[in-house]
Amino acid sequence: MALINTKEMFKKAYEGGYSIGAFNISNLEQLQGVLEACKEKKSAVIIQASKSAINYAGINTLVALVKAASDEIGVDCALHLDHGPNFEMAKKCIDAGFTSVMIDGSHLDYEENVAITKQVVEYAHKFNVSVEAELGVLAGTEDDVTSDVHKYTDPEQAVDFVNRTGVDSLAIAIGTSHGAFKFKGEAKLRFDILEEIQSKLPGFPIVLHGASAVDQKAVATCNEFGGDIAGAKGVPVEMLRKASSMAVCKINMDTDLRLCMTAALRKFLAENPTVFDPRKYIGAGRDAIQAVVESKIEDVLGSANSL
Repeated sequence: MALINTKEMFKKAYEGGYSIGAFNISNLEQLQGVLEACKEKKSAVIIQASKSAINYAGINTLVALVKAASDEIGVDCALHLDHGPNFEMAKKCIDAGFTSVMIDGSHLDYEENVAITKQVVEYAHKFNVSVEAELGVLAGTEDDVTSDVHKYTDPEQAVDFVNRTGVDSLAIAIGTSHGAFKFKGEAKLRFDILEEIQSKLPGFPIVLHGASAVDQKAVATCNEFGGDIAGAKGVPVEMLRKASSMAVCKINMDTDLRLCMTAALRKFLAENPTVFDPRKYIGAGRDAIQAVVESKIEDVLGSANSL
């Protein structure tokens, strides 16, 4: 099997009214759980690594790991840099073998965001690598990305941005947020903004970040077995499914995988105090990830049988 870019999978997703799951990983078991789920459901998939995941595992190790697992399990996938902070990081990933990169200039002045995105696009397209950018700001914290404010994406600005940069997909801000604590009150997404962007950029793939549902069973299991995760609340599944039936072709999910793996490990270790074989308890985490990803494919993404 092979590492591929996102262009063809996004085209099929847009036309088919579904989204591709983009799942963050930093180790073997997370990767295996995601790929096994996608093989079972015959779903296209994007494997993501953030800057901190690359620092944790090593860039060449990650690339080799994803290539080997993709080949052994039998699933083509895109390998994507999530929230690339600068041109240098994007270039490093492209040179190492990533097939898709994100340059996140959303915190910059608009013209600076345009300039750095265009720079990455010009380099990436020489190597047939897809580029994602971001316009608008998501509140919350996940990995190295933190913001105390939320700034909705302006549809007119989105059109200008896409036309001037040549970017392949665009992450927008319509009310999702990073981390496990997304909403204090009632969940609300600005579908009016998504609809306007879709009408102004027909056929163009949109991305949702901060889109974990934050499964309450996983939260409860974490807390039952010694965790302390209070007040976690995610994006309702029905809202994500609606977005994925529109222009949203990629939905990022990181928190859900972290929660389910942590819950499975805590439960296994509590119930099996004599076990000290890491393959046993980490394997339980891998199985939990596979189950969660399969449910996302069916209930949120709608991407089953997309291969």
